[in-house]
Amino acid sequence: MTSGWTFEGQPNAIGGGAMTLVAGGSFCVSARNGDILPGSAQGIYYADTRLLSQWELRVDDGAIEELQVVTGEPHHATFIGRAAPRPGQAESTLLVVRDRYVGGGLSEDLTIRNMSHEPAGCMVTLHIGSDVCDLFEVKTHRVHWVADVTTVAEERSLRMFSVSKARGARVVAEADGTPVLPVVNPRLIIFRVVVPPRGEWTAGVRVNPIIDGVETEPWYSEKRLSPALARRAGQLFEWNKQLPTVTTANSSLAGILRQSHNDLSALRLFDPEHPELPPSIAAGAPWFMTLFGRDSLLTSWFALLLDPNLAYGTLRRLADLQGAKTDPLSEEEPGKIMHELRYGARQDDTTPGGHAYYGSVDASPLFVIVLGELRRWGLHREAVERLLPNADAALDWIERYGIRDGFLWYQRKTDQGLLNQGWKDSFDGINFADGTLARSPIALAEAQGYVYAAYIARHYFAQEAGDKETERRYRDRAAELRARFNERFWLPDRGYFAVGLDHEGRPIDALASNMGHCLWSGIVDRDKAPAVAAHLMSPRMFTGFGVRTLASDMGAYNPMSYHNGSVWPHDSALVASGLMRYGFVEEAQRIALGLLDAARAFGDRLPELFCGFDRAEFSAPVPYPTSCSPQAWASATPVQLVRLLLRIDPWVPHGKVWIAPALPPGFGNLRISKLPLAGARIDLRARPGSGTVHVSGLPEDVRLIQEPRPPAKTGAHA
Repeated sequence: MTSGWTFEGQPNAIGGGAMTLVAGGSFCVSARNGDILPGSAQGIYYADTRLLSQWELRVDDGAIEELQVVTGEPHHATFIGRAAPRPGQAESTLLVVRDRYVGGGLSEDLTIRNMSHEPAGCMVTLHIGSDVCDLFEVKTHRVHWVADVTTVAEERSLRMFSVSKARGARVVAEADGTPVLPVVNPRLIIFRVVVPPRGEWTAGVRVNPIIDGVETEPWYSEKRLSPALARRAGQLFEWNKQLPTVTTANSSLAGILRQSHNDLSALRLFDPEHPELPPSIAAGAPWFMTLFGRDSLLTSWFALLLDPNLAYGTLRRLADLQGAKTDPLSEEEPGKIMHELRYGARQDDTTPGGHAYYGSVDASPLFVIVLGELRRWGLHREAVERLLPNADAALDWIERYGIRDGFLWYQRKTDQGLLNQGWKDSFDGINFADGTLARSPIALAEAQGYVYAAYIARHYFAQEAGDKETERRYRDRAAELRARFNERFWLPDRGYFAVGLDHEGRPIDALASNMGHCLWSGIVDRDKAPAVAAHLMSPRMFTGFGVRTLASDMGAYNPMSYHNGSVWPHDSALVASGLMRYGFVEEAQRIALGLLDAARAFGDRLPELFCGFDRAEFSAPVPYPTSCSPQAWASATPVQLVRLLLRIDPWVPHGKVWIAPALPPGFGNLRISKLPLAGARIDLRARPGSGTVHVSGLPEDVRLIQEPRPPAKTGAHA
């Protein structure tokens, strides 16, 4: 069957039975009957602002009973319910349908259908509330300025805004022939309705965001095609038209890839000032619907097989936001790649361009790695050359601000910054084997691997430009870093690499998944790789669905924790990619199949993380309660799994591409059409167990090599 990467998907149910709808930088979290309940984290969000914190529908003052939620696109769902039984009735005869679209606000079409032979007179009330609150105030349970929201009743609408009037929302109701009663309570919109026998009544309600004093309409509505929606529809059409098509006999894989496409489509971010440019990618819903350095870069690297434009758009946007000055509060420094971009709603904060925070040790080397990867695929050649000065600035930041004693370290600049600044950025995410927390400054193992790979990428840029001096300089730096790393981070009595070095230079001796990233980057000496692989695949680490972030016999281990024993799909995918790189094919296949089984168990969508219980104990993966879903690098993980199982390794500047499929037995035949490579679109077909591939459409100057790519002489990934 054909997955296509061009079908639409469904939004997710997150912890507590809530529903999340998402489109670009907007999202809505509600109960499964469609209500948004006050006093919770539910709401309608746009530009990092909770526009509405209450949206409760009542019929004759009774709540709507949920019957079903029908999901379509990630931004659309239909909530089907029924009103409470009317006096003298044993069961309800009023069906309530709420057809909801999210995108730059909210548009909801409300239908009440009367299943009785008698007309039904009823009062339909929409209870509305707003705190115009910053996203992080909600997330950290620090909502404390609700009283500063002003509500004004207007004809058929309510306007709610912060005291500065810079942010808020206007709620507009439309119902032909049905007056909206004068609002005594300015938090209510009331309809007096008579639904004819076997007939129905309809109304429309939309939420218009007010951001920086400007009101805009939501993107989606049946009655109008807004310029924003028309633009997004065109963008989506063009995106779907150019995507590769996957045809596979593996129905599970087809469904998972279809869901990945849908979610990545919903998470794309377009620059409103330059909508013609390729999009970047948001980190995930509900809390991270914005550009991140690390997350967006790794996601776009994973998604290269699907759409290399995501990598280009992400690099371009991050280059625009690259550090230019020294600011301890934001941790900005010249050349540094930012951690995240926010558009807060705090009253004293109305800067229209958003606010970048730079507390990430790994976004800067990852920027160089992803740029090098675009070069290896032969894509966006002129754009890659234009971004090379930004890569040099990122490398200069590493050398001037990050390197100490030959390694890249991090330490927050003020107590407002992140304590840990690698991907395990929770306060307790970096610890010793006995559970003791590591104190900063810290040099993370995987960050050294990223720097190593960044040096190698820059070395190849110089080689292809004929710049012998720069080529030699970065080749030597890579070799020196690799030698130091394998000496200082290796724990010979344990047979694995330390998570990092602490403030005293002591190895942080916990057994963790971080060293799998080191395999991916290529910094690990080959003689140490078998021991690393054995530890990663041991029962202490591998659950059957993925690799734990922390081994089960470590002092801080908790399979229900965020970073100390859970399974993160993107983390496991990087481990699998590293294992495949070093020739541990069966081990990489086991992780890939485990992750795909987990995706199937989660309705074809991998969440941000799940609990690290062993598969022998629980046959289905156990959800982590507050996991983001859809989450960008989890959504892109299945695409990366396909790439690693096909062992696609291009080196277009040198006229070569290695493709040596390692599809597991029973995986099913696989065909990818319109795969972007070197400015062309190629088709490839692979069968499990054969190890051979049929490829057509390769440019004449690119030679196919049907074997795994041998390690480079530098020991590095090109």
